[in-house]
Amino acid sequence: MDGLAAGVAVRLAALRLLDAVLRRGQPLEAGLPGATRGLTRADDRALVHAIVAETLRRLGDLDALIDSATQRPLPGDAKARMALRIALVQALALGTPGHAAIATVLPLVDGGPRKLVHGVFGALMRKQVVLPASPSLPAPVAARWARAWGEAMVRGAANALAKPPALDLTLGDAADTDVMAARLGGISLMPGHVRLAVRGAVPDIDGYGEGTWWVQDLAASFPARLIGPGAGTAIDLCAAPGGKTLQLAAAGWTVTAVDSTKSRVARLRDNLTRTGLSADVVTADAFDWAPAMPADALLLDAPCSATGIFRRHPDVLHRVRDTAIAELAEVQAQLLMRAADWVRPGGRLVYVTCSLEPEEGEEQIGRFLSQRLDYAIERVSPGEVPPGIAVAPQGWLRLLPGMLVDAGGCDGFFVARMRRAA
Repeated sequence: MDGLAAGVAVRLAALRLLDAVLRRGQPLEAGLPGATRGLTRADDRALVHAIVAETLRRLGDLDALIDSATQRPLPGDAKARMALRIALVQALALGTPGHAAIATVLPLVDGGPRKLVHGVFGALMRKQVVLPASPSLPAPVAARWARAWGEAMVRGAANALAKPPALDLTLGDAADTDVMAARLGGISLMPGHVRLAVRGAVPDIDGYGEGTWWVQDLAASFPARLIGPGAGTAIDLCAAPGGKTLQLAAAGWTVTAVDSTKSRVARLRDNLTRTGLSADVVTADAFDWAPAMPADALLLDAPCSATGIFRRHPDVLHRVRDTAIAELAEVQAQLLMRAADWVRPGGRLVYVTCSLEPEEGEEQIGRFLSQRLDYAIERVSPGEVPPGIAVAPQGWLRLLPGMLVDAGGCDGFFVARMRRAA
């Protein structure tokens, strides 16, 4: 296969993946294997992912450029618009020479649309157009977040969307923090954490084979941190791929990790094997499973919209609608009420979602506490989080875009720690 033909195959796969996300509502990662069928090279599959992820980050701004160069707006799912998005994002954001960006896209369209794509792309390149430094958020998302958190948060989210996040590692032994930060050339924002500015293949990073660390955004590490060290029993619900299970096991807990997805459970088992940590892994739906006896601690990482991890999964900005948020909030409420009975009197329950929607965080816990008078918030102390993250007045954590910006930011999370009455 010559270079041009190979390049066209990659762009065709990118077109399939973009269509899967925008038209069928499929998550980016879930759609990648099907879209890249027939591509045998890992670097080709990685390029498909890069093209589509960057297109989703810049979608509104790419469409504004396209619309500025057409007499009539193209339908959102028109192949010509899709092809132009892919060509423009390569030329304007990924550093692909313009001639290569258009040459590998034109074979994807025929007839009049092909002439249109060629003409619009050429006109925009001659005008030397550029994309804004901070991408524009989709209008419904910006409006929803502005209502919940204010305009400053929306600006922070747009700035955070401009580039993929740094790579965070959680260490199995917090005592190794300074040594590992120096060894890896990273920084640490709190004990047991190392942040790397330069991303690369994870298995190639020093210490991977030894199981010294695992990949986990700093925000995602707080729920298990708030449970703390212990010698009792802990349940990790919706546990895969296992970062929180590994934290709890490393902190001394006897862990039961429960998840319903076999492929994700397989990753959890692989992570346990690599790190040399142990947990009782259960493949089951939390609505069907129940523990033999209550645990000393329970961590519920509830299924959610995942809008808080938009930096690494920009597809959520275009897939998640108000109806989905409401449906997920109902599932969360049911799971939370069910799991509350699995904590012994005097034990801890930590509820977490990687969501920026109050319905999946603050409102969820407010409703739960009004119904379960045997539970109360156990306040997070300022010393349990790094400088730059403020504890909410209610005692829980609400992590938003705009926090820790100078250090590279963090994902959007809600975390509430509760204690059951003895």
